[in-house]
Amino acid sequence: MAISVTLIDTDSYEVVVDGQHETTHRVHMSQHYYRQLCGGTVTQEWVIVQAFRFLLEREPNTSIMRTFDLPVIGQYFPEFENDMADRLGMR
Repeated sequence: MAISVTLIDTDSYEVVVDGQHETTHRVHMSQHYYRQLCGGTVTQEWVIVQAFRFLLEREPNTSIMRTFDLPVIGQYFPEFENDMADRLGMR
């Protein structure tokens, strides 16, 4: 599945997941949370792409919330931040 990320406002991104059914999502990621996840070593867009890859390994794109703050993923999947550390080269 192709994942495209576009900055639409300060700390807000539009994410389009092109699969069997295309979906569009609006995701908020604060600068603080961005630095917490990767220490600023990769782009914000790359962090969001990796977060969506994480989600797509667990559920179809049609099940992903349409609007959410990135930290909310950890409420549903407690392993999220540890997994992201691996994906983003922080461990």
